[in-house]
Amino acid sequence: MLYSDIWNRILFIEISGAGDKMKIVVAMDSYKGCCSAAVAGAAVCRGILRADPTIEAINLPVSDGGDGMLEAFLYTGRCKWTACEATGPMGDRVPSGFAILNDGVAIIEMSAASGLALTKPETRSPELATTYGTGELVRAALDAGCREFLIGLGGSATNDGGAGMAQALGVSLRDAAGRELPFGGAALERLCVVDVSGMDPRLADCRVTVASDVQNVLCGPQGASRVYGPQKGATPEMAERLDRALLHYAETLRAQLGADVANRPGAGAAGGLGAALYAFMNAQFRRGIDVVLELQDFAGQVQNADLVITGEGRTDGQTLFGKVPMGVAETAKRQGDIPVCVFSGGVSADAQALYQHGVDGLYAIADGPITLQESSARAEELLERTAESVVRTVLAAQRRRQIAQSRSIRCACNHIH
Repeated sequence: MLYSDIWNRILFIEISGAGDKMKIVVAMDSYKGCCSAAVAGAAVCRGILRADPTIEAINLPVSDGGDGMLEAFLYTGRCKWTACEATGPMGDRVPSGFAILNDGVAIIEMSAASGLALTKPETRSPELATTYGTGELVRAALDAGCREFLIGLGGSATNDGGAGMAQALGVSLRDAAGRELPFGGAALERLCVVDVSGMDPRLADCRVTVASDVQNVLCGPQGASRVYGPQKGATPEMAERLDRALLHYAETLRAQLGADVANRPGAGAAGGLGAALYAFMNAQFRRGIDVVLELQDFAGQVQNADLVITGEGRTDGQTLFGKVPMGVAETAKRQGDIPVCVFSGGVSADAQALYQHGVDGLYAIADGPITLQESSARAEELLERTAESVVRTVLAAQRRRQIAQSRSIRCACNHIH
C-alpha cells in the first residue's frame, strides 16, 4: 500500500471520529423547594448546549419513589394523568390525581394527597394528619380498572401508620366502645378492633409494589415518629406519644391479622404508611430508584452515552442508601463504565464514599458563600453554569487527546515512509 493511501485512510478515521456527536444523559432528581427534576434537568441541558450546541443532551427526570415520581413517569409520555379530588392530610379536600401507564399499572404518589407540601406550617399536626386521601387515590384507580399498583412513599405530612388509607379502603378501626377512630396517629393509642370484613374485595386481585428509599422500621429510636416526626411539626414529647401509639397499632395488627410490621424495614416510610401497605395489601417493597429506572428503561437510554449527569438538593452519606445519584451511577457503570457527575446544592465530606460506587465527580453548584435562600432562587442558573463549565472541561480534554493521537499517528506514518 502506498504511503499516500495509508495517510488518506488515517485522515478519514480522524475526521470521522472527530465528527461523532457526543451524547450526554441528564438524570436529575428534584431540588426540593427550588425546582422539579424536569426543570433542573432542562437547566443542565441548556448549560451543556452552551458549551457545544452539537451535543445530544437527553433530559430524563428521575425519582427515588418520593416527591417527583409521578412527574418522572409523565415526562416519558408513557402514561396518562387522571385528575381527581382527595382528602388532604388535615382533612380538607385538595386537588390530586394519579397516573396510569400504558400497560395499566397505576402510579400513585402518596404526597399527591397526603404530602407535607399540602399543609401550611401553622396548621400542621402529625398527631391529626391522615393518609385517608391516599386510600381514595387507590380506590379511584381501582374504579378505573387498575389491578397493579406502584405506590411511591415520601414527602408525607402524616404519622398515622397508614390507618387513614386503610379506612378509605373499607377497614374499620374501632376503640373499646366500638367507635370508629378519628383521623391521625394519636388516635391509634385507643385502637381495639381491626375489622377487615368491609375492605374493598377488589384488593384481593391486586399486586402492589412500594417504591421507597426509606428503610426505617415503624417504632423505636429509628422509627417513623422519632426520626421523621420533627420534620412534620412534632415536638419531642409528641414524637414519643406517636411512637407509643404506633407500637400499640403494630401489636394489634400482629395479634388480629398476623401481620408483624413493628420491625419490618420500610414499615416506617411515610409516617408508617409502609406498615399498612404490607399489612392490608401484602405490598412488596423495592428500592424506589431501581423501580423508576427500570420502568423508564434507563439502561437503554444510557447506552453509548459519553457522560451521565445526575444530582439532588444535597449529597451526603445518606445518598448511598438508595438515593437517585447512587442508583443512576450504578446503572451507568453496568452499561459500559460511563462517567457520572453529580451536581448538588451542597456536598458533605461523607459523600466522598460515592467515588467507590460509580460516581466520578461531585460538584456543589454554589459559586461562592451564599445563603440557602439565594441558592434556591438561583438554582437553575447555577445548574446551567456548572454544566457548561464541566462540559467545556470534558471537551477540552477530548480535543487534547485527539491532537495527541493525531501526532502519534503522523509520527508512525513518517516512520513507515
